[in-house]
Parts: sequence; C-alpha cells; structure tokens
Amino acid sequence: MKTRGAIAAGHTETAAAAATVLEEGGNAFDAAMAGLCAACMVEPGLTSLGGGGFLLARPAGGAAAMYDFFAHTPKARRAGVDFFPVLCDFGAAQQEFHIGMGSIATPGTVKGLFAVHAELCSMPMARIVEPAVALARTGVRIDRLQAFIFEVVGNIFTANAACRAVFGSPTRAGQLIGEGEIFANPALAGTLEALAREGEELFYRGEIARRIVADCAAGGGLLTMADLEGYRVEKRRALGVAYRGARLFTNPPPSTGGILIAFALELLKGCRPGSLGFGSAAHLELLARIMELTNRARVESRLHEADEAAATDALLDAGFLETYRAQVLGRPAARRGTTHLSVLDAAGNAASLSLSNGEGSGYLVPDSGVVLNNMLGEEDINPHGLQKWPEDTRMSSMMAPTLIEQPGGVTAVLGSGGSNRIRTAILQVISNLLDFQMPLKEAVESPRIHFEDGLLNIEDGYHPPVAAALAETFPENRIWDEKNLFFGGVHVVRFNPGRGDFAGAGDPRRGGVARIV
Repeated sequence: MKTRGAIAAGHTETAAAAATVLEEGGNAFDAAMAGLCAACMVEPGLTSLGGGGFLLARPAGGAAAMYDFFAHTPKARRAGVDFFPVLCDFGAAQQEFHIGMGSIATPGTVKGLFAVHAELCSMPMARIVEPAVALARTGVRIDRLQAFIFEVVGNIFTANAACRAVFGSPTRAGQLIGEGEIFANPALAGTLEALAREGEELFYRGEIARRIVADCAAGGGLLTMADLEGYRVEKRRALGVAYRGARLFTNPPPSTGGILIAFALELLKGCRPGSLGFGSAAHLELLARIMELTNRARVESRLHEADEAAATDALLDAGFLETYRAQVLGRPAARRGTTHLSVLDAAGNAASLSLSNGEGSGYLVPDSGVVLNNMLGEEDINPHGLQKWPEDTRMSSMMAPTLIEQPGGVTAVLGSGGSNRIRTAILQVISNLLDFQMPLKEAVESPRIHFEDGLLNIEDGYHPPVAAALAETFPENRIWDEKNLFFGGVHVVRFNPGRGDFAGAGDPRRGGVARIV
C-alpha cells in the first residue's frame, strides 16, 4: 500500500481528520486545514476559529513561506471597555489573565484557512471541514489533557451563561465538562458548513461579523467593521538559518519565536553540544547559558552587550541584531495557549501549523459555537501596561512552526505549543536531532530545561547528580518530579527519501499522537 504521508498533532481526532483527507488524495495543506478545523472542535481550550496562527508552507519543489494569520490589534483604543482579570489555577502555580469584550483582538484563523485553501489546497472546502463538522455534531470524549486545560481556564469557560451552555457538563449541573464526558458543539458544525458555502465574507463582512461588531459596541469591546473588513493574511519569506549542515526555516519578524531560536542556534554553532554527552552537566549548563543570553536578546536591543564568554562577536551578526531591533521590539506580544500540527506528504509538500486562542475572552459569538480570543489580555503585552498596545498592528507571537532540510532531501517539520517555552522546546528538539542524531521519538521525549527571568526549570528524567549539580550552578531553580506540558509539546514528522520512509512523533506532554498514512 502506498504511503501518503505523516502527521503529528496534539489530539487523536486532530490527527485523524488530517489523515482522512490524506487518505482520500488530499495534499499536506488540505490535511493541515482539516486538522485546523478539527482542532477548533477537539482542542477548544487552546484554539478556535476566533483566534489566530501561522502556517509554514513549503510546496514540493518550492520555497518555504510563512502565512501569518495571527491576531491584529484594533484600529483604535478607547476607555471604558469590558476588561477584567480572572485567576487560572495550574496546580503548582496560579496566573492572572484578563478577559472580556475588551480583550479581543481581530481574529485571523478564518482568513488564514481560506488564504491557504486558495493558494495551496486541492480539495473543496466542504470536504476539508467535513471531519470537524462530524466531530462537532456527534461529539468527542474529553481526554485527560483537555480536561486539565478546562480546569485551568475554567473561570473563563464558565464566565457567562452562553459559555456555560456550550462547555458545561452534560451530566453535572453547573460544572464544567470533564474527563470522559462527551463534548459536542452543533453550532460550530453549522458555522463550518456555512463558511464552506459562503466563504470568509461570512466572518469578516457578513452575519457573524455584524453580530461581533454589534456585541462589541454594546458590551464594551473594541472591534469595528473596519477592523474585520481590513484584516489581511500576511505572506512572508520564512527566516532561514544554517545549522550542522542543515537549513532551517522558521517564523520571521515581527514574531519573536523564530528569530530567538535562530539566535540561540547561532550561539550553539561554535559550542558542539554533541561532544558533551546528552544530559551531562556540561551540556545542560551550556543550554541554560544559551537560554539566558536569548532571554537577554528578547528584552534588550543591545545584544552586543551580552556575555562575550558565551557569545563572541563572530556569533552575533550585526544584520541579525538590527532585524531584531527594528522589527521585533515594541510590538505587542502574545505568548499563550497553543497547539501544533505537522504534516508531510509523499509529493514533498510540507506544512507546519501553529494555532492559538489565548485562553479565550469568555465571549461566545451567538449561535456560532465560536469563542473569540483574549490576545489583548496579557500583562506583558506592553511594557507600559495593559490597554496600551500599538493600534492597528499585527501582534507578535512566540509560535515558531519550523522546517528542517538536510542533505539528501531529508525533511522534518516541527513546532510546539507551550507559551514562552515554545522556543526552548523547539531549540532542544532541533539540537537533539542534529547534534545528537536521536531518533524522532527520543528527540521529542527526552527531558528538557527552561531558563527565564532568572529561574531554571529542570524537567524530570535527568540523572539525579547532574540535576543536583545544575541546581547548585543556578540557585534559583525548580526541579520537577514529572514530565509536564509546561515544557512544551513538540510534534514532528520526517521523510527520508533515501530510505523511502516517513516517521513521526507526538509529544506525550501535550497529548501528542503521530500517524503514518
């Protein structure tokens, strides 16, 4: 039987929707868009048609390009908006987010779906949405990860009667839907079918748009018809970087994730981590120092002032730094709930898709089944405080869908969820693949670290004396006693033409599943 491709995703049904389309002769982009629609149904705590995302697309024989359909700030700020804090409980920690009509940025997911369909897909939109429509009508059993995410953001999904009606437990009155229960969203099924018939205009000029605008005007939101009508998908040249004989392509500015991964790889080039032994004290200290310098790159424009013992002038390209200064700093940044889907097909098409809805605003567009984003509700969206974002500006993101091309035509596609841990998760998997030559499953499942704001997080799985030594070097630390979704969720697929085989690995930290079709 002919192999049609490989898929790695954050939910069994997301992967199944993509696989169904591949099995019927669709290409990688058809499969990715089917997965996008399914994810909006089965991963509602992470993504929605009311959010945004990025697709790194490399058509067979073509160049890699980034489709940026992320959230866009409204054209005008105003006082008196519906904008309030909620506390979300992650178990080990709590975090405050802001929701309400005033937290909604202009969504791009629907525009992205149609832009990619017009340029890259081969199947009709009605067929692409069909798996998601079936899931929304018949329902899907809530798994442990989705139940945990619902628990974390429960205060958002129970913020009002409309949300409670969709996301409430079918058996426990007044409670949020939980593990093992069936979640259905027939209104979303109707919305997907209507979009397939009527096109994106329904969401940006038509009935859905008019309802969003009217509710924002009446309820303290910021979106106007000018915001929705003016939204455009930005198609950008992917950011390219060479590493260990491979060529990598990832998300360019104005988003931050890709350029910070590229910066970290530039630092790693001269350090040869593969010679240190994976998980050794020297290897982990090197990674932590690289992360420390990359943090400095994120918060400062003066990258040339970084510690030259770890980053010499030869590793700090002036043009790279100027790009960071000019195009990244000062942009509003969103670094929240995210999911990812990777697809390769037998024709050589590659799709790396990252999606986010933040935590959700708590606003459900009536009769649509769609919760809009809360991308304006993050404390670090602007150093000068909330509600001071630049107007009419494409938001920055840490999402970094990535493509690796190796000699001999070996191609890998990867990306991750995980908020601001996305860049360190992807960096470590890239290094595992190219420095340590690990198989995909090992590269994804090996333990990780994350350094930020002076705190080193050390995931369970390292040799205890090594973790203890690292904790002495970095006194501000947290040693985890488990593998945890905090450290990202990297889903990766790879094709090796020399062997003629596909491989895939879904990250178990985030419900990952891989399928060879």
